[in-house]
Amino acid sequence: MSQKILIVEDDINISNIIKMNLNLVNYETTEVYDGQTAWDRIQCEKFDLVLLDVMIPGIDGFELMEKIRPLHIPVIFLTAKNAVTDKVNGLKLGAEDYIVKPFEALELLARIETVLRRFGREETVITLRDLQVLLDKREVRVQGNPVELTMKEFDLLVVLLKNKNIALSREQLLDKVWGIDFYGETRTVDMHIKALRKKLGLHDRIITVYKIGYRLED
Repeated sequence: MSQKILIVEDDINISNIIKMNLNLVNYETTEVYDGQTAWDRIQCEKFDLVLLDVMIPGIDGFELMEKIRPLHIPVIFLTAKNAVTDKVNGLKLGAEDYIVKPFEALELLARIETVLRRFGREETVITLRDLQVLLDKREVRVQGNPVELTMKEFDLLVVLLKNKNIALSREQLLDKVWGIDFYGETRTVDMHIKALRKKLGLHDRIITVYKIGYRLED
């Protein structure tokens, strides 16, 4: 089951962009544009995470955070208020993170994943058609049959799946899978992509993005 995320953002364009990026990686989203509506929805629906702007009509983000805190729903502030005092205030109120606009979609997705993992709400099984990845067991199955992957092949596959339909550069993949201290060449990524395509039959799913890197399509 997809995790449900409530987006509380009064700028409709920004809200729609956030929703689009979250939906691409299979999060279920609800958009609201003011604090009172957000509070009404939180009281009658179950959400795994709230993305909360500070400067919203009605009940502002800081006020709403005080109402949410007893419910133990993780909150990430998304705001243009970049003063250190505002960030400290948000975190003291109980927010799990505080992201200043503008921000990159990949950064937002990474921080969401971190918070959901911290709260034990991260998904443990990822599926793509007849491909199934069991994260806890580090197992991969195709049509129910186990497929042996190396540690880095597995990690690379998970990154691609969690960023499905998003083009990732070779440098981004190196950073996410091998770490920033890795001194090898980007050709390492190409070799591992080739192995995944062959082992998992993903030749038509892992797309080469010219002069950039790769994209896994559903």
